[in-house]
Amino acid sequence: MPKLTDDEVAAFLDEPGHLVRIATVDDDGMPRVLPLWFVLEDGRLWFTPRAPAVIWRNIERDPRVGMTIDETAHPYRKVVLQGVAEVVHRPGDDDAWRDRYRRIARRYTPEEWADAYVDGTDDQPRALCAVALSAPTTRVSTWRMPVQGEDPRGIWARRYYLPGTKWAH
Repeated sequence: MPKLTDDEVAAFLDEPGHLVRIATVDDDGMPRVLPLWFVLEDGRLWFTPRAPAVIWRNIERDPRVGMTIDETAHPYRKVVLQGVAEVVHRPGDDDAWRDRYRRIARRYTPEEWADAYVDGTDDQPRALCAVALSAPTTRVSTWRMPVQGEDPRGIWARRYYLPGTKWAH
């Protein structure tokens, strides 16, 4: 199964438009997945849950998260992370990191719209959270479809091919 190199992961996560889907666990044990904007800076994936959001309460209670970033076109790259969300700034300390939030918004919208959005919502407190890709508590797995010239059997990890099936050998 083709994996992305560290440089390919960084380049993919730097491409505008991809959303991170963050999984947390609600206080009743039910899973919750929320798509959010993010930015990769300093080897960390940064995101900003709003103060009243359930995902923020979940992270406060249990900072373990699952995350996926993927694409819908060939070669269908994906990065999957399991890690611990570090709360860098709690809600209400937004002025200390508003420039990072502005960079996040500009990844997804035109600059003038992003600035208007950030400035228009600066009274809505957010937390600033990050997951370090190289932290000892972070597990990163990657995948992409085989490209021309590569063995098509590489689409799956070997463990998925049952003995005796067509592509098992």
